[in-house]
Amino acid sequence: MSRLQRLLPDSMFGRLFALVLAAMLVSHLLTGLLLLKFFAGPPKHHGPPPAEWQRGPQRMPPAPPDFDPLMDAGPARDFHPGPPPGEAREIPRRPPPELWLAQLLQLGAVLLALWFGTRQLVKPVAQLAQAAGRLGDNLSSPPLAETGPLEAREAARGFNRMQERIRLQLEERGRFLAAVSHDLRTPLTRMRLRTTRLAESLDRDKLQADIEEMANMLDATLSYLRGAAQSESWQMLDVQALRETLAEDALEAGQQVNVSGQAAPLLALPGALRRCVGNLLDNAIQYGQRADIHVEDSAEQLVIEISDHGPGIPENRIHSVFEPFVRLEESRNRHSGGAGLGLSIALELARQHGGQLTLLNRPEGGLLARLVLPRK
Repeated sequence: MSRLQRLLPDSMFGRLFALVLAAMLVSHLLTGLLLLKFFAGPPKHHGPPPAEWQRGPQRMPPAPPDFDPLMDAGPARDFHPGPPPGEAREIPRRPPPELWLAQLLQLGAVLLALWFGTRQLVKPVAQLAQAAGRLGDNLSSPPLAETGPLEAREAARGFNRMQERIRLQLEERGRFLAAVSHDLRTPLTRMRLRTTRLAESLDRDKLQADIEEMANMLDATLSYLRGAAQSESWQMLDVQALRETLAEDALEAGQQVNVSGQAAPLLALPGALRRCVGNLLDNAIQYGQRADIHVEDSAEQLVIEISDHGPGIPENRIHSVFEPFVRLEESRNRHSGGAGLGLSIALELARQHGGQLTLLNRPEGGLLARLVLPRK
C-alpha cells in the first residue's frame, strides 16, 4: 500500500468527501489569490514625485501687499496639490471585508452540501454491507429496503433475490437430508435385527461390523451435509467451560487431555463451535494417543490450539486431509473409525465463525491444529 493510500480515509464516504473538499479548497485558494492580486496590487509609479508633490497639508503662499481680505471669500484652507500632468499614481486597493465574509459563507455552504451529498451517496452501499454481514449470521434476516437511487434499488433487489434463493435451497436440502436419513436408516435397522437371529459365528461378527461401519459413515455424511442447513443463533459462549467439558468427557473415556491458558467468553454459535473443537480433539486423541488444549486470548481474536503426540501428517498430504472422505492409510483404516469427514466438518464450522483452521507438524513430533476465531 502506497503512502498516499495510507493517508486517505478507509471508507468510501471519507474518500469522496476528502476528494471534493480538496477540490473546493484549491478553487477557493486560487480565487483568493486572484482577488488579492487585483485589489492589493503594488502602486504603479513612473518615477518618484517631486518634493513639492509629496503628501501632507501645505499652506498657501503669503498674500501680496495689494491683497484685500474683504474681497476674498472664505478662510485659508489646506490643499493637496494633484499630480503633475502625465504623472498618474495608483491608490492602493484592498478587498472590502464584505468580500471575505461572502467567501467564507460560500465555503461553509459548499461544505455543508458536500457532507450531506456524499453521505446520501454512500448510504446505500453501507446498508448493503450491513445486510451482507447479517446474511452470513442469519439467513432469516429481514430483506434489504429497496429505496434510494436507481442503482441502489437494483442492488438491493438483487441482494434480496439472492438471499431468498439461498434460503429456499437450504430448506430443500434439509428436507432431502431428512428423507435420505429415514430411507437409509430403515434398512440398516432391519439388517441389525436379522443378524441377531443368526447363529454366532465369525461371519456374523463381520456382518455386524460392516453394518456399524455403514451406520457411522451415514451419520458422518449426513452430519457433514447438514452443517450449513442448521440454523443456530449467535450467543456469548463460555470458552473456559467448553474446554473443561470436552476435557472431562475425554478423561471419563480413559483418555489423557491437558488444558492450559485463559479465555474470555466469545460470541459464537455454541453447538457449531463445540462440534468443531470436539472433532479436532477426537482426531488428536484417536491418532495421537493424548492431546493438549491451549487457548490464547486477545482483544482481536481467540486462538485454540490442540496438539497431539502422534506421527503427524506428511507435508504433501497436510492440505488434502481437509477434503471430504480423505483418510491417510498410514494411520487410519476402515476399522479404526471415522469416515474422513471430521476435519472437513471442523473446517466448515470454523469458516462459519469467520475463522481459520490450519494444521502444522510440530518440530518435537505430533500434529498441531490451530483454530483462530475473530472477536466480533
